[in-house]
Amino acid sequence: MKNRIFIFEFVSGGGFNKVKIPISLFCEGYGMLRSIITDFKTLNFEISTMIDYRICNLSDFLHVDELSITGKEDNFLKKFKTFVKECEYSFIIAPESSNILYKLTNIAKKSKTILLSTNLEGIRLGMSKLKTFYFFKENRAPSPKTYSIPMRKKQLDSDFVLQKFKILKKPMVIKPEDGVGAESIYYFETQSQIKHFFQEFKHKVESGRKYILQEFIEGKDLSASLIGGPYIMESQVKNPLLLSINEQNVDIKNSEYFSEYYGGYTPTENYQKTSNNLRLMLEKINFSEFSGYFGIDFIRSNDSNIYFIEINPRLTTSYIGLRNVINQNPAKLILDSKLNNLTYYEIKYFYHSLFSRIEMDYNEKIYSEGINEELIHKLVKEIPEFITPPISLNNSNHFTCFVATKSKNLSESKERMHEIKRELKSIGFENIK
Repeated sequence: MKNRIFIFEFVSGGGFNKVKIPISLFCEGYGMLRSIITDFKTLNFEISTMIDYRICNLSDFLHVDELSITGKEDNFLKKFKTFVKECEYSFIIAPESSNILYKLTNIAKKSKTILLSTNLEGIRLGMSKLKTFYFFKENRAPSPKTYSIPMRKKQLDSDFVLQKFKILKKPMVIKPEDGVGAESIYYFETQSQIKHFFQEFKHKVESGRKYILQEFIEGKDLSASLIGGPYIMESQVKNPLLLSINEQNVDIKNSEYFSEYYGGYTPTENYQKTSNNLRLMLEKINFSEFSGYFGIDFIRSNDSNIYFIEINPRLTTSYIGLRNVINQNPAKLILDSKLNNLTYYEIKYFYHSLFSRIEMDYNEKIYSEGINEELIHKLVKEIPEFITPPISLNNSNHFTCFVATKSKNLSESKERMHEIKRELKSIGFENIK
């Protein structure tokens, strides 16, 4: 008899069913959903999921046994509760912001379902960037200086920010204390930039939300994909299992104070050296509160030192790439960790993957019939690297998609990405980036 698992992704599953779907979050969220569903399906699971009514045409690409469409007037939380009660296992993908991931996980924990995503203790720590900073500090792990920004007259205290900048004497960033990915990160190199921001861009700061100030470390933006276990038996892995180290494509240095995460590639260049250094540091950190899959964002500075930035207590976008390159099914490793069967696994890298969101416009003058389901299915068949097929969520000619290559090395991954963009251009897409 097959085990039933409910796999839920907040953005594509109906968490935004009453409001506009954030296009970038959807693109990554659906990509993670499709990837993890595919991997659990190979383990002979019977899979259930939910999908937003506006993207139900993408359900054809999900290898599920039961699918529930979340309508505009539906109470998605009620549907979510029903599924976690009915299924033996549950796996939740959601942002940490606004306590969303914690609340959904807590609901699952109170039911009889076996939770295969990250546990409450890990989420409670990882959802707060300030708590994460203190966690790294307590474990003597290098991390950039971080401060909570106080409020003054319901606004961020700009004087406090300027004072800390003078003390740090180096570039810094301001970002939400519970932010996700590269969301709302503001980079500053000078006092005049800080003053200009608070004069002209203070509307970007959400009212009532907590923010932190953090020392900026120049270097490579990297992330580690890890699996933690309960560490009960002496024979089991005591430290998190390192699946991959991924390069991240993040843009925060621009005059418009616009930050964005576009994707990345895995494994990173100079992987062996970086992984050796990282493993030595991970062995000294107590990760007992983290089980299942989680990620760590870190910087490899220009002098090759490692600085830990934050912990992502959930499936991360890098999963879409790493599953293409390693010799193990990562879903099997996640399952083993949760069932207390995680023993030593040798991770080998057979391929390279460049994973990226692509933005583009469709030239309707070329194809009067526009983008229809038949064309989308043809595209996915011809370009299997599409994890999230091209889709427009606002009835415009602007489309987004998510692609993950599977090549021998970085050079071939880049060339394949160029080929994909050329193919998109040939069928009427333009302004591709």
